[in-house]
Amino acid sequence: MSTANRKYKDSVFVDLFSEDEKAKENFLSLYNALHHTNLPLSCPVENIRLDNIMYMNIVNDVSCLVDDKIIVLAEHQSTINENMPLRFLQYIARLYEKLQKPTDRYLRTLSKIPTPEFYVFYNGIEDYPETITLKLSDAFITKPEQVPLELTVRVLNINKDKGGEILKTCKTLDEYSLFVEEVRIQTQLDPENGFTNAVKICIGKGILKEYLQRKAREVINMLIAEYDYDTDIAVQREEAGKIAFAQGISQGISQGISQGSRQKALETAKLMKLEAFDIGMITKMTGLSQEEVAAIN
Repeated sequence: MSTANRKYKDSVFVDLFSEDEKAKENFLSLYNALHHTNLPLSCPVENIRLDNIMYMNIVNDVSCLVDDKIIVLAEHQSTINENMPLRFLQYIARLYEKLQKPTDRYLRTLSKIPTPEFYVFYNGIEDYPETITLKLSDAFITKPEQVPLELTVRVLNINKDKGGEILKTCKTLDEYSLFVEEVRIQTQLDPENGFTNAVKICIGKGILKEYLQRKAREVINMLIAEYDYDTDIAVQREEAGKIAFAQGISQGISQGISQGSRQKALETAKLMKLEAFDIGMITKMTGLSQEEVAAIN
């Protein structure tokens, strides 16, 4: 399942389940855990991952064609992005373009396509449910009784205290979760040598031992790249929060909380809540009451 000439930097998650020499075995183990099946290692698995679609520098997704399904996996070590259904929609459309012949869409008879499934594995530090489903329709401004287009994403928390059944049934994912936790601990204790220390400790504990022994240096380089990416995203979110903050002030001064500006105030408050602003600051900048801010989801 490896790709010879990579044009992007992989994450450890992607390498384990898509690129490594044992990626097929790891992927099938995860697939079987998700579907309660027992597909053998001889089962055909085709890596159909797209380059540089999910992220600019680090592609944190795995896409495989197996058992007449397209399985798209993604990892999140930071706050879950509720726009993932839209991103997956754009992603799957490009995958279908890649898989189908351009002439197939013009056939008189129905052209069958593999069934897509979308999963996000969360191992960040914020409290998050064991499992949750994100829906594309949640983003629709208006909703008809019958939704004309839907895409669902199953989010699974793989932290040790929330991982549940999926970690019990997929050994590689379980050990990966432990590895991420050890990386988090060691980088806090020693920011300069944390990645190296985490790799050594996990080898000693038998966590992803064979994989880490083979690829220690490459894994450390991937961790460094992931850290740089996460830092960049955090900076971008902080800047977005500042913009929303400034917009809230401008809106409050110029219009107050008239009916026309109320929706803007609610939108600004929602953005500020996502950026973890204090409720007192949100009420001050938007003019909303504490009860109104607390009620915003």
